[in-house]
Amino acid sequence: MLAEQDVDRLLCEHGALLRAHAQVQARCTVLLREQAERIRGLDAQLMRSRVAAMRSLTALAWEREDRAALEEAAPGLKRRATMGRQIESLQARVHTLMRQLHSRELAGHAARVDEALPVELEASLLAADLVICQTGCLSHGDYWRVQDHCKRSGKVCMLVDRPDRMHIVRIESLA
Repeated sequence: MLAEQDVDRLLCEHGALLRAHAQVQARCTVLLREQAERIRGLDAQLMRSRVAAMRSLTALAWEREDRAALEEAAPGLKRRATMGRQIESLQARVHTLMRQLHSRELAGHAARVDEALPVELEASLLAADLVICQTGCLSHGDYWRVQDHCKRSGKVCMLVDRPDRMHIVRIESLA
């Protein structure tokens, strides 16, 4: 027979096993609860995704119906839309080319003006009785040359910011 000592050892071991089993059960209960919460969250997320998909599909179907109605109401709409996009592309290209051409012309004109302007300007100033300068149309150097020439020659020099504000004034000679 089993000795009393063996029975006590078995009871202790049985108690230890029961405690370990209780801890495992508690851990399993927590894991099951967490898993159930996660499943509920995923189910809710799936439902939201399905609703969003249905909403998108419905909107797409309505758009297709509207587009079909528009195409039926306006024959050749697709071709005109394609041509419109091509025209926009070509207009952008033309603007780019015009800007390049304009910048090249300005660069060439600036080189010619810088070389020839002082001679032409001096000849024009000598022939003039009255000098009217539109200040925005002269370079800084030309502005000072015109001012200096008017002071040296005693000619009247009128500075005009905007030509639309200038009123014609008749100046008569007293000779």
